[in-house]
Amino acid sequence: MKYKIIKPPLELAPFINFYWELKGNNFKGQKERVFPDGCTGIVMNLGNKCLTDNGSLSMEFGKTYVVGAMTSFKDSFIDTDTHLIGACLKPGTFTNFYALQHELTNDTVEFEKPQSFNLDKTFENSFNYFNQFFSSRLKNKNYQLQSIISDIHSTNGQLCIHELSKRNFTTTRQLERRFKKLVGISPKKYSNIIRFRNALGLIKDSRQNQSLLDIAFECGYYDHSHLTNEIKRYTGLRPSDL
Repeated sequence: MKYKIIKPPLELAPFINFYWELKGNNFKGQKERVFPDGCTGIVMNLGNKCLTDNGSLSMEFGKTYVVGAMTSFKDSFIDTDTHLIGACLKPGTFTNFYALQHELTNDTVEFEKPQSFNLDKTFENSFNYFNQFFSSRLKNKNYQLQSIISDIHSTNGQLCIHELSKRNFTTTRQLERRFKKLVGISPKKYSNIIRFRNALGLIKDSRQNQSLLDIAFECGYYDHSHLTNEIKRYTGLRPSDL
């Protein structure tokens, strides 16, 4: 399969991580496994129907879907005629573009037409159209969780929630409530995902001559068994299979 990533323009960069495009190749029946990252995604199907959410949902041609923050892996099934395109939003920025209030965690939900990408314009010039689409929808330029998300990432998810609340001049209860509303998961769950992503990067980096135990300690896990269990939970794989 072919996978391409495009960065958004500067004015949208605080709210959108990247745009992406995935196309099938000559091999049929490939499985694409996506690991959780705490972000919400918007995706349009430009090819034949595509099974996603571990086979429980069929994305249809020309339709747009929102993918909520994930707490575990998801498999999609890619064929030669698969063609998906979309945007990965930064955590907590979905409501900067959409007024919808819907529990999206771990769900993929079809958008109604007024919320969807325009099929003809997406075919014509996808990423320029996406820039126009999201710029026109950006009603609120305040990224409410920016400093909190930054603190979580700068400590690779190892900052306790009490300290995170203190740093951002709020209470633990208020932080939990805001995070659940804007991201769809708790700050603790999000921090655990970021910690996992950091460990995953170290495991997959062949330049790092580190044992699993060293990586576990560096990333704040009790031991290599704790890390192994977290890797399995988020990816469905053992560290040796990554």
